[in-house]
Amino acid sequence: MSTAVDAGQHAEAGHSHEAHPSYLQHHFDNPQQQEGAAKLGMWLFLATELLMFSGLFLAYFYMRSQYPDMVQEYHEHLNKWLGGLNTVFLITSSFTMAMAVRAAQIGKPRQSASMLLITIVFAIGFMVVKYFEYSAKIEHGLLPGDLFAEHVAGGVQSGWYGGPQLFFGIYFLMTGLHGLHVVIGIGLLFWIYLKTKRGAFSGNYYTPVENVGLYWHLVDLIWIFLFPLLYLVK
Repeated sequence: MSTAVDAGQHAEAGHSHEAHPSYLQHHFDNPQQQEGAAKLGMWLFLATELLMFSGLFLAYFYMRSQYPDMVQEYHEHLNKWLGGLNTVFLITSSFTMAMAVRAAQIGKPRQSASMLLITIVFAIGFMVVKYFEYSAKIEHGLLPGDLFAEHVAGGVQSGWYGGPQLFFGIYFLMTGLHGLHVVIGIGLLFWIYLKTKRGAFSGNYYTPVENVGLYWHLVDLIWIFLFPLLYLVK
C-alpha cells in the first residue's frame, strides 16, 4: 500500500516537473502564457521606441521644409561611403540575427551562437565606423549650437537659428540616439550569446533570442530611414 502511494506521489512529482520546466517563471501557469506575455511586452516597448524616433523624424522634416537650401548644402559634409558601409553592416547583421533566431527555434544552439557572434562583430564594426565619422566632424568643427566652428560658414554665426548648427544638431541627436541603441543591442546580443553557449535555450524555449532579434531589427529599420534622409538628401 505504501509502495503504491509512493509511486503515485513520484509520478505526480514527475508530472509537475514536466508541466513546470526550469525556464518557466513562477508567476506563469504555462510556457505559452509566459511566451505570449514576453512578446506582448517587447512589441509594446518597440512601439514606444518608434514613437520616440517619430518625433525626431518630424523635427527633421520640419527643418528640411523651412531651410531646404541649408540642408542641401550641409548634408554634403556627411560621408556617404561610410554611411553606406554602415548600412551594409546593419542589413547583414539583421540577416545573421534572423539566422540565429531560426537556429534557436530548431534546436541548433551551436549554429545560433555562431550567428549571434557574427551579428556582434557587425554591430561593433558599425560603431567603429561611427567613431571615425564623429571624429571627422569634431575635427572640422561641424557641431551643433555654439560649438559650430565659425570658419566653416565664413564667420557669420550670430543668430544661428536655421543655420548649419541646426542641421548638425539634428544629425548628432538622431545618429547619437541610434548609436546608443546599437551599444545597448551589443550588450543584449552578448548576453544572449553567453546563455546560448551555456545551453539555456532549446527548440522549446527561445523567447529571449527572439525578442532580442526583434529589438535588433528595429535598430536596423531606424538606420534604413536615417541613412537616406541625412546622407542622400535631394
